[in-house]
Order: sequence, then C-alpha cells, then structure tokens
Amino acid sequence: MNIHEYQAKELLQKFGVATPRGKVASTAAEAEQIARELGDVDLATGRVRVAAATGLVVKAQIHAGGRGKGTFTNGFKGGVHLCKSPADARELASKMLGQTLVTHQTGPAGRVVNKVLVAESAEITREIYFAILLDRATAGPLIVASTEGGVEIETVAAKLPKKIIREPIDPLAGLQSFQARKLAKQLAFDSTQLKAASKLFDGLFRTFIGLDCSMVEVNPLVVTSKGEVLALDAKFNFDDNALYRHPDIAAMRDIAEEDPREVEASKHGLNYIGLDGNIACLVNGAGLAMATMDIIKFYGGNPANFLDVGGGATEEQVTEAFKILIADKNVKAILVNIFGGIMKCDIIAQVIINAAKTVKLSVPLVVRLEGTNVEAGKKLIADSGLAVIAADDLTDAARKAVAAASSKSQAPNPK
Repeated sequence: MNIHEYQAKELLQKFGVATPRGKVASTAAEAEQIARELGDVDLATGRVRVAAATGLVVKAQIHAGGRGKGTFTNGFKGGVHLCKSPADARELASKMLGQTLVTHQTGPAGRVVNKVLVAESAEITREIYFAILLDRATAGPLIVASTEGGVEIETVAAKLPKKIIREPIDPLAGLQSFQARKLAKQLAFDSTQLKAASKLFDGLFRTFIGLDCSMVEVNPLVVTSKGEVLALDAKFNFDDNALYRHPDIAAMRDIAEEDPREVEASKHGLNYIGLDGNIACLVNGAGLAMATMDIIKFYGGNPANFLDVGGGATEEQVTEAFKILIADKNVKAILVNIFGGIMKCDIIAQVIINAAKTVKLSVPLVVRLEGTNVEAGKKLIADSGLAVIAADDLTDAARKAVAAASSKSQAPNPK
C-alpha cells in the first residue's frame, strides 16, 4: 500500500523526523487559507513573512514521482511550485486540482490531482538521497543513500554507481549510533550537522520498524541555508500483511490512486496486478503465475495481468476473477494454469466450469491442469459443453493462448 506525501510527513513527525510544516487542501480556497495560517501575512503587500527568503510551496499529491517535472493535460507545467502569497497559493491550486498530471512514473494516462500540499519551502544548499528498504540478500533492513539527491536514484546507480552507499542493519540490534555517525560522514555532513543528521536517520529507522514498512524513501533529504537537516519529501511502502496492526495507516488508503481492477480484486482476496498485454492469466501460486507470464512472453505474447488465486480458491473467487479479467477491454484470451495440490484437479475443474458459465466468457479460454486427479478434471472440462481449449502442458498452453489472442485480435468487428 502507498500513501501520499502529506500523509508520509504526518507519520514521520510522530517519530521525531524533522520536516517542513504544511497542510493538505482539497480546494483552492483551502490552499489560500492554509497559506495564511502557516505564517504572518503582511497586510500591506499580501505576502507571507514565513521563511521570508523562500516562502511557501504548493505540491500536487499523487502516488507517483517526478511531479515537479510533470505536465498537466491542461498545459500547466509542473506539479510543484513556489509561491509568495496566499493568493499565489490559491491560483496554483486552482490550476492543479481536478486536473490530470502526467509524469515519467504515471505513464501517458497520468493521475488526477485531488489534493495539494501547501507547506513551508526551504532554502536548500544540499540535496541527499536516503532510503531504508528490505534487502533479500541479508533478509534484513538496508540503508541506501547518496550525496546525489533530488534526482532519480536509478539514474545515479546507472551513471555514478560509486556514489551509492549501502549500510546493512542488524534487524535485532537496530541502527547503531556509530552507523548513523558513519553515514553522516559518508554523506559529507559537516561537524555542526552530524548530530541533527544522526537524529534524523534514527527517526527514519524507528519509523521503518515501528510501522512495518517495506520501504521508507526520502528524496530529497536536504540541508538548508540555516544548517537544518530536513526530510523534504517522503515515500512509503507498507507490508500489506502487517496492516492489521495499523488500522490508522490502513485508513490512509486512497483507492482513487489505484487501478480499479486491483481494488476490486482486493475485495475478494485475489492477488492481482494489471499489465498492458492482451492475454489474461489465472493461476494458483505466485511462482507459477510468474512462470506463466514469462512463457507467454517467450512465445511472443503479452500478459495482461498477474493473478494468483491461491491454493484454495473458491468458486466465488474464480467467478470474480473471470469478471475482472474480461472487464479489461484489451484482453483477447484467458489462460488458466492450475496445479492441483491442496485442492484436487476435479474440484478445480468444476469450479472453473461453474464460474465460466456464470460469467459467460466472450474470449477464448485455454486451460492447463496438472496434479492430483488431473484426468478426472480434464474429463469434466471436456464434457462441460464449454468452448475450452485444452492444453497438455505449460508450453502447449502458452502457444495456444498466444494463437487464440492473435486470432481474436485479427477477427473483424461485427457490424
């Protein structure tokens, strides 16, 4: 689950991480009022006195990076702008709210901006990248940092790999004081900033552990002209399996920022991720689902989704899965790849038959079954009266799915 920047800052503040003051607005009028509240307003000029050298910043709130370099579909450039007065804040918010912002992370469809953050800006002298994530190699937290903050870390890793600092953290001992000081020195903080930087690192690590995060990313972490060390922007990823411990965080979920198909799938306990292909996949087991997607690509097709229905999928879940799959207008064929282990193949086959009849599939259906009672399962499908394309193995299934999707794509539209 992802959250917005303003929500991330609220969470960081609970753990003592220094961030600029700010509030979120849903209307232009609210943005103007927040700008007034954040500092003194000179009645003669209407300008904000807070942080006089820098003023305030208005930032579009969407679940994507690159907002400052993005473009709105109405032609307005940038989702992050400095402003000097409440009137400026109102005008900027009016140009962002309700508009679609396109960045390198949103794709060409972009995201609709429903909220903006109005916050104190900072006179920045340095920008740093700092993140804590789970490292599969060590099965523990890993700090990744760089003096090259404010840009995409992927670019830094590709062009300046020596600029990337990695510090593994013992999950039981936690971030030690000597590690925080070492990181601060490696990131070129001067002696007067070491204490503030170490405190901020400690607060970020306590946030990561305390909230069951899979990632906490601050980009940029900045040093201001006053020598302050601040988390200027933050991005969180949470372990969905631990959200039951954090109902306050679960309540922060913004389904307007999510793929509607993924939202619907989550309601039925389905692990679904939408993609851009035209061959839908319905598989039990994450590893088998990945292998199915890979072999579709190998034979020249494009998977439309990742979908793991689990080892004990019910008829209701499979029915809902079919509904989600065919709701995607790009889907030209469905590949069902099931290994019957916990649930036997004849039971799975009956579930597929009932679900397919309920949904009345309008695209070719390729089914590959393997496992316990597989012959009984295949017979049930063969005798079902459904126009199912049976496959002997995964290779056969992938080839037939690609051929079926290609044939469906080339078929003339009925007049």
